[in-house]
Amino acid sequence: MKIGIISDSHDHLENIQKSVKIFKEKNVAYVLHLGDFINPNSIRAFRGINLIGVFGNNDGDKFRLMAAFHEISGEIKGDFYEFEADDLKFACYHGTEPQITDALIACQEYDVVLFGHTHQSMRRAEGKTLLLNPGTAHGFGESATIMIFDTVTQETELIEL
Repeated sequence: MKIGIISDSHDHLENIQKSVKIFKEKNVAYVLHLGDFINPNSIRAFRGINLIGVFGNNDGDKFRLMAAFHEISGEIKGDFYEFEADDLKFACYHGTEPQITDALIACQEYDVVLFGHTHQSMRRAEGKTLLLNPGTAHGFGESATIMIFDTVTQETELIEL
């Protein structure tokens, strides 16, 4: 199964729309957004995609963001989300507190730890745990990126917007 991964979109509607188009073309089962949506309109731009998200440190009005997730039939999981797919155990966290990210890695309870916040894309293994960071979908004048992860082959595709 293919999972779309995006983080730190920071209200960049044009890049969100590009991301949605790519995720649809790549036939992802769903999209995980690792936080820093900022505005409810950023969430509404994902309409037509099965969106699951966690909050980031810049997601201030959580009630309005939760309402926008409800409008598009998405799911917001709070600050942390754990799930299993194809015999892999995943942890999803924005990455605001490096100590928490480090603990998720060090515990070696997860096959895959997904996080954002740093605006730097990454794929790295530590012990049995694969660390994935899609970078920033906003780009902030530099490279805007998203990621696709295949749960069967465990291959990632980093896509520049």
